[in-house]
Amino acid sequence: MTATQAPPELKTVRDFLRHAVSRFRAAKLVHGHGVTTAFDEAAFLVLEALHLPVDQLEPWLDARLTAAERERLAGLIEARVATRKPACYLLNRSYIRHLSFHIDERAIIPRSFIGELLFDGLFDGDHLPQAPDPAQVSRVLDLCTGSGCLAIVAAHVFPNAAIDAVDLSADALEVAAINVKEHGLEDRIRLVQSDLFSALKGDRYDVIIANPPYVSAEEVAVFPAEYAAEPQMAHLGGADGMDLVRSILKNAKKHLTKNGGLLCEIGLGRAIIEADYPDTPFFWLNTEDSEGEVFWVSRSDL
Repeated sequence: MTATQAPPELKTVRDFLRHAVSRFRAAKLVHGHGVTTAFDEAAFLVLEALHLPVDQLEPWLDARLTAAERERLAGLIEARVATRKPACYLLNRSYIRHLSFHIDERAIIPRSFIGELLFDGLFDGDHLPQAPDPAQVSRVLDLCTGSGCLAIVAAHVFPNAAIDAVDLSADALEVAAINVKEHGLEDRIRLVQSDLFSALKGDRYDVIIANPPYVSAEEVAVFPAEYAAEPQMAHLGGADGMDLVRSILKNAKKHLTKNGGLLCEIGLGRAIIEADYPDTPFFWLNTEDSEGEVFWVSRSDL
């Protein structure tokens, strides 16, 4: 039996889901690219490969598959184990809530807590101190945009905003360009190659969104294969992971409008940043799967 031939016993979606979970667990794969368990990644792989809605598993569990579908699933499951590349790379597709994105090895796989916060109405009501009204936001900056996913989310949350999506990586910006075109947002999102703010002299924004590299050099050096499959520059944040965060904090104020603010994801670096900036009143945000990994700070407090 070759790697792409499906065992004859596997006939339904349920069969392949169980088979994938067993293979993933036996191989001790690491899951952290939009999913956190073998079951969730198996479900994503099976549904996306079959062009089924990735948030609907139950209706399809007992659906019998064609020979071509069975071979495709068998090949993808074995490729996930053999290459240890995350399923998103094998399928060239990732999601933030209902939004779908092209993804490949040129950019980090979308999985930001900022996207969740934005979709959950962070800028509606009184969730943030001194936050601008989403309808009044006219310019947004997405620093370290990668695949462009957060810039695209921002285009939905701030309906009247022009958005600059910035990244140092020309490869990542090529992926972002694919996504901006897929979402029909070429007239609202400008892609800029820049080392943080360096190419944005004189530009000011109502909201700056930043999801910079924030992993320490020591952690990057021992990455499991799944994380090592992503561009290293999308992870590496210096000795303690916070080098780019410090640079953003140093320079953000001159790129914010009077009532603007910075929304920044920093992973597990809260203690480091609070020690470095003891007089800055960061407003820390939680999500269902994170605590204090994202902060908001208004321009007046920088």
